[in-house]
This record gives sequence, structure tokens and C-alpha cells, in this order.
Amino acid sequence: MPPSNRRPARPAPELNEAAQLADQLQQAGYTKRDIARIINRDPSLVSQFYTKHKGAAFVPALRQVLTAVQSGEITDPAELADVAAPHITRRTTTSGSRARVRTKAVLITPTGSGTGRVGAQAIASGSARLRPLIAEAARQNLKLAFTVRLGKSGYVHPSGSNTDSPGIRRGVVQRTDHSEERSYGSATTGGFDATDFARRVDATGGDVTAAVHQWLVESSRIHSDAHITHLEVRTWRPR
Repeated sequence: MPPSNRRPARPAPELNEAAQLADQLQQAGYTKRDIARIINRDPSLVSQFYTKHKGAAFVPALRQVLTAVQSGEITDPAELADVAAPHITRRTTTSGSRARVRTKAVLITPTGSGTGRVGAQAIASGSARLRPLIAEAARQNLKLAFTVRLGKSGYVHPSGSNTDSPGIRRGVVQRTDHSEERSYGSATTGGFDATDFARRVDATGGDVTAAVHQWLVESSRIHSDAHITHLEVRTWRPR
């Protein structure tokens, strides 16, 4: 029998630790996009954990995130980003200086779609990383909506009330820690002018948390002593 001309298959390359941790997070139900959001990087970098063996700088953060997920203490990507942040260190150049990090310049897609989320740690500092998204939405004359999470007792109206937005329970998410998420505005029901909202943010010195809190109090949706624990902002181009 003539010898086969086929070359033996190459063994699959061994995954580095960053890829192994990313695999475990995906097995727990998170996507590569979720992982990228947690470490505040582009999703393409997570793919490079597998293809180019990158990600060593993110291993300490990913370990902490995986521990939090496996313990069941934290599951929300925005909260996990707060867990990861203190453990992410910048690369250094050969001279010892901090390496520059390439980030996406485009906050909003050509269709006007943009999303920003912050958890408890960022909330305390005014949700500063949401300000550029709101400013760019205002520049493009987009619409925006937001979702807030706070303790149930902080809301003035019960969930599903027609007095509160959205007036139907599908925009409300109940949490096991007695907090509740409510969405205000959407492309279907209508949103807010980003330019008006950007003015509110500017009036609070750039504090997005304070601007959202002020609007909710002024519109009689939450009590003045209510504390926002999570915040998400979404944008779109009006038709």
C-alpha cells in the first residue's frame, strides 16, 4: 500500500491564560463582546487572546471577574467592569513609559446607535464615561433613552403605573436584591432630545448621574433621597 501524502494534522495551539479565562466566562453565559465591555476594550482584542496570544495584562482582572461570577455575587457586566478596573494595568514601552492604548474614536455608529453602561463605582464618580456619548449624540441631533436601577422604595409610582414611563411592565426588570430597573424612552415610544439632555449634564458640571437623578426627581418619578446604582444610555437617529 503506497504511503499517504497527507501531512499529519497540527495539534491545536495551547490557549494562553487570558483565553482560558475568557472561555470560562463564555461557558458562564457571557459573550466575547460582554468580556470586552467588562475590560473596557474592543471585542477584537478578546479574539486576539486566541489568535495572537494577547491578553496577559488582563489576566488579573479576568481572574477577579471569574471569581465574582462563580461565587454568584455579581453577574451584571457593568458591575463586573467595576470589579475588573482596579486590576487592569497599562503596558509599558521599552523605555518604561506607559504605552498608549488604541481606542475606538467612534462612539456612535453611522445609524446613530450607541450604548453606554456604568455600575456602582462609576455612578459614585458621576458616570463620567457616559458624558462623551451624550455629547456626541447632541452634536448629531440624536434621540436618547436611559435605564436606571435603584431600590424599589426609591420609586414614587409602582411598576407598570401609567403615570411612570413606560407604563407597562415589559420595561421593568425586578432584581433579587430588591432593586428594580426601569427604562425611560425608546425608539418606539419616543425618547429625549440629546441636545437638551447634554445641557442638563453641562449644568451639573458633567455629572451624568446627577443630571439623570435631577430629571427623575423633577418629573416625580423617584424620591429625592433615592440612590441610582446602575445607569445605561442608548441613542438612535430619529426618522
